[in-house]
Amino acid sequence: MRTPRGRRTTYGATALIAAGALALTACSSNDDDGGKKGDGGGSKPATSSVQLPKLDGQKLQVAAVWTGTERNNFLKVLTEFEKRTGAKVDFVPSGDDMAGFIGSKIAGGGPPDIALLQQVGVLNEFAGKGWIKPLGAAAKAELAKNYTKGWQDLGAYKNTQYGVYFKASNKSLVWYNVKAFENAGVSEPKDWKGFLQTAQTISDSGTPPVSIGGADGWTLTDWFENIYLSQAGQAKYDQLAKHEIKWTDPSVKQALTTLGQLFGKKELLAGGNSGALQTQFPTSVTQTFSGGDQPKAAMVSSADFAAANISQTKAKLGTDAKVFPFPAVGAKSPVVTGGDVAVALKDSKASQALLTFFASTDAARIWAQAGGFISPNKNLDRSVYPNSAMREIADALIKAGDDFRFDMSDQAPASFGGKPGQGEWKALQDFLKNPSDVAGTQERLERDAAKAFGG
Repeated sequence: MRTPRGRRTTYGATALIAAGALALTACSSNDDDGGKKGDGGGSKPATSSVQLPKLDGQKLQVAAVWTGTERNNFLKVLTEFEKRTGAKVDFVPSGDDMAGFIGSKIAGGGPPDIALLQQVGVLNEFAGKGWIKPLGAAAKAELAKNYTKGWQDLGAYKNTQYGVYFKASNKSLVWYNVKAFENAGVSEPKDWKGFLQTAQTISDSGTPPVSIGGADGWTLTDWFENIYLSQAGQAKYDQLAKHEIKWTDPSVKQALTTLGQLFGKKELLAGGNSGALQTQFPTSVTQTFSGGDQPKAAMVSSADFAAANISQTKAKLGTDAKVFPFPAVGAKSPVVTGGDVAVALKDSKASQALLTFFASTDAARIWAQAGGFISPNKNLDRSVYPNSAMREIADALIKAGDDFRFDMSDQAPASFGGKPGQGEWKALQDFLKNPSDVAGTQERLERDAAKAFGG
C-alpha cells in the first residue's frame, strides 16, 4: 500500500534525536545481549504495576491503522489489558484514512470507544468538534508521571488533555548500507555539504547513493521538514506549521533550493527522478539492503520504523545496516518526531482505564519487547527493547526531552498535510519531478495551505 501520511508512524515506530545524542553506528545487532547496563540502558525497571479497575463484562472497540506484525503486537497489549480487567476488547481496523473512518462512524452513530490517531491536526479537529473526550484523573496522573511536558502538550487541545502518545518514531535518521560505504571509501557525513559529497562519491563508485520512496508523498515531506527545521530554526518551523507565515516565505525558498541540490542531480537518486517517483516506501528501504555487492542504493532517509523493512532482507542491523542522524543543514541536526495518540470517543470507565494503561510503562513494555516500537514513556526501562539498535534510538529519544518538533505536515489539516494526490504531498512530488521549479512549488503549496487553513 502507499503508506499514507499517518502510516509513516506505523511501520515500526516518532521522535528525532538532538545533535550528538545518537551514537548509533556502533550499535550491535545482537538480540540476546539482555540490555546490559550501559548499553542504551536507561531507567531501572518499574517495581509496581499500574492500578486498573475491574471491568468484568464490559466491552470496548479500539480502532487503529496497524496491520500485520504491528497489529499482532498491539493485540498483545490489548490482551494484557483484558487479563487485568476482565473487559473484552475488539480491534477494529480503520484503514489508512483514520479521519474519514471516524467521521463515517460518528455520522452513523457507532464510533469506536478508543482510536489511535496519527496526526496532531486530526486530534485538534476532533476535539474542536467535541468528538473526543478529555482524559480522566487516573489517566492524567499516569501521563504526568511518565511523559515530558512536550508529549503531554501534543495530546492537548486548548489546555485540556485528550490524548496519550503510546507509540513514537524518530524521523531524522539516514540508514545506510555498510558495504556500499566501504566500497566507496566514505564515512558517515555530519552536515549537508558532506552528505552531498558522500552521495557523489558513492555514485562515482557505481552504486546509486540515495533511495527515495517518492510514490508515497509523505516521504518527501519528511525530507523537507528535516532540512527546514535545521536551516530555518524552531521558531520559523512553528510559524510555518501553523501557517502564520506563508509558503512563499524566503525561508521556504531556501529549504526547497537546498533540497533541490539532491533532487536536481538524477545520478544521486536510485532510478533517477522518475524511478524515485515510482518507488513506494517499503521498496525504498529494502532495495538499499538487498542485492549483495550490487544494491540499488546505498542510503535511505527514514524513521526508525525502517528497521521493520530491513528485517525483511538479509541485512543485519548494526552490522550490514547502520544509521546516522539527518545531516545538519544549519547549526545542528534537526529533531523531528511523529507518533500515534490514543483518544477516547466514548467516555466510560472502561475507555478511561485503557487510556490509563496506554500511559503506563506496563503497556509500553509489552510492545517494546516484541519489537518494532519506540515509546516516548520516559520511565520505560530501555533494556526491554530487543536489540541495541532500538535501545539506543529509544534512549536518544528520551534524552532529547522536549527538544524536538513534531512532524509539520501531521500538524496541518489533513487536506493539506495528509492526503495522497493533493496538498503538500502532491506539490513535493511535482517538485521531485521538476526540482528547478522552486517558485512554482511555493505558489502551489501556499495556495493549498491557505485553502486548508481557511486563510
